[in-house]
Amino acid sequence: MYLIIVYDIKVERVNKVKSFLRQYLYWIQNSVFEGEATKSEYNLIASGLNDIININEDSIIIYKLRLEEAMQREILGIEKSPIEGIL
Repeated sequence: MYLIIVYDIKVERVNKVKSFLRQYLYWIQNSVFEGEATKSEYNLIASGLNDIININEDSIIIYKLRLEEAMQREILGIEKSPIEGIL
């Protein structure tokens, strides 16, 4: 599946969330990650994020698509972190 994760996290936990997500997905821009994940990787990501965040203060939205090809991506302005350059 293809995941897009956006988050609004209290500043004291932002770097922990960002470091955790970098293990699995590509950083796109502030508070946004995306990339391919298996079902087991998705479960690890969701479980790991639940362990990091405070559910009373933080918010994470995970968009799950069956395939990357199922979405159209359009960038207005500067692309901060092009996925095409990452191996």
